[in-house]
Amino acid sequence: MQYRPPFFLSVGAVLVLLSLLGWFMLPSDEPMVPIDTSYRDTTKSLEERIDILLTQMTLREKIGQMALVEKNSVRDLDDVGEYGLGALLSGSGGKPENNTPEGWRSMTDAFHQAARTSRLQIPLLYGADANHGHSNVPGATIFPHHIGLGATHDSALVRQIGQATGREMLATGVNWNFAPSLDLPKDMRWGRVYEAFGDDPAAVAALGAAFVQGSQSRVLGDVFVLATPKHFLGAGSMVWGSSTNEHFSIDQGMTPPLETALRRAYLPPFREVVEQGALSIMAGLNAWGDTKVSASHYLLTEVLKEELGFQGFVVSDWYGVYEISENKYEALVTGINAGIDMVMLPFDYQSFVKDVERAVHTGAIAEARIDDAVRRILRAKFSAGLFEYDAEVAPSLEVVGSAEHHALARTAVAQSAVLLKNKGGVLPLTSNTRSILVAGSGADNAGRQMGAWTVEWQGIDGNWLSGTATVLDGIKASVDEHTIVEYDPQGTFGVGTHAEVGIVVVSEKPYAEGWGDSALPTFSPEDVAAIRVVKAKTDTLVVVILSGRPLIMNAEVASGDAIVAAWLPGSEGAGLADVLFGTKPFSGTLPLPWPATIEQVPLLLSGKTQDS
Repeated sequence: MQYRPPFFLSVGAVLVLLSLLGWFMLPSDEPMVPIDTSYRDTTKSLEERIDILLTQMTLREKIGQMALVEKNSVRDLDDVGEYGLGALLSGSGGKPENNTPEGWRSMTDAFHQAARTSRLQIPLLYGADANHGHSNVPGATIFPHHIGLGATHDSALVRQIGQATGREMLATGVNWNFAPSLDLPKDMRWGRVYEAFGDDPAAVAALGAAFVQGSQSRVLGDVFVLATPKHFLGAGSMVWGSSTNEHFSIDQGMTPPLETALRRAYLPPFREVVEQGALSIMAGLNAWGDTKVSASHYLLTEVLKEELGFQGFVVSDWYGVYEISENKYEALVTGINAGIDMVMLPFDYQSFVKDVERAVHTGAIAEARIDDAVRRILRAKFSAGLFEYDAEVAPSLEVVGSAEHHALARTAVAQSAVLLKNKGGVLPLTSNTRSILVAGSGADNAGRQMGAWTVEWQGIDGNWLSGTATVLDGIKASVDEHTIVEYDPQGTFGVGTHAEVGIVVVSEKPYAEGWGDSALPTFSPEDVAAIRVVKAKTDTLVVVILSGRPLIMNAEVASGDAIVAAWLPGSEGAGLADVLFGTKPFSGTLPLPWPATIEQVPLLLSGKTQDS
């Protein structure tokens, strides 16, 4: 006779089967109970609101809040609500089909509305790298990159820029900024030097805190843009040749595990931004010694959360958690247990939900760790006013690229320029200079002025982005009607041409992250040739350097009567003309040392000769 199991065993088997299917089919596990909406009551304390909401969340809803997904990876708009995704981002290529401020507003509105279809209607964080203005959006104001702002040493100016950037972001529905960078670069061969304010911990702390304050100022009722100080911790001091990315040399490499250097240099800026109310911090892609930062319980939990008292959430960088291990499940378990609260996947959210749910069911991740992560995420969302946000009363799109913001950017450009040499006081020039020859790759190239992270991840090369003023535009607008201004990028002016002044604007091509790692950062042969030619055709030579880092000078560059470090000034090239022609004085100072030879690299923090 065929054996028939007892009824209770059959039911148990069915329940086990259904449980397993739950991990893979992800059916709804929403409890069939009325929702207590009092978490929306603004008269209650922040922690009360968090408690009311968190206690009603299912495990799957909690896991959804921990997912940060690249917007092009959302397979169906309904998935935002169905999975309860906590955050989306626009990464490389993450722009709307209609790439305008209006197109951005329409795109983000659709995602925000999709989030409100979830059971608990938890608002969505939408993030972008607005490193120097809302630079993903054509028409937005492009400010100098951090390295230029570091040359200003002006916290009030940086605070204004953070606030202006926040206004433009909110107008397009973006409420989370992956900035500021608190990295401390000591090796100019690194392709991310320009993202940092400099190498002095005190200056970086002051400017980073000012940016956070500006970004998180409440420009729309109780709503502000969440700032994200990065990259925790030790970024900028990686060893050349240690990168784990086969295409890079130093980016994503190994920072020596020196406890004294960590506490003397890298920790103070993060301590300052925590005290100033930062609610999200990004973990770096570097390793500290043999351990990836995203896998370091010591750095993320013991130092950042416990020692510094950080109450916000830690987000990983692009694919950062999955670089911990080749086994994605093990990588997730390690990263979340180390202290990562939100994972920048940034792609497969379905597998992420299944893997984390599996880890909780098996005890590999304690549900208390999940609760802690989600509590931190909700604390940031409540604090930023996202539960009270009303898209109908968002800032007008007219604020994007407004005249007020352009004027602020022009001021920042002038204050960031550093006068490296001024032989015989040739600068400032006079507006009635009889004749000027302008040359160099950067003289009439807005893309090189703005650098990377501008519309495209690696930036643009050329003038196809409207609403910008090049250095050449600024020069032409600064001279009187009798001045003759001739321009040729190569400096190949006609035979017999001679002018009173030559201005050669040399530049680096835009680059981002490790794609900018360079064993010898210096000037292009074309720019060196232009300097040589223009010097022979002029009485006075001015060299303007557009670069994301100090470059090794050669004899031709050094031969300029005046040399100006203009960094990556952004969309307002006229701000450089302001200092060249004396409308405003030079006030910028070097934010980090400028090596004379490549043998001096790497320079140690703040020009010191050794780590202590």
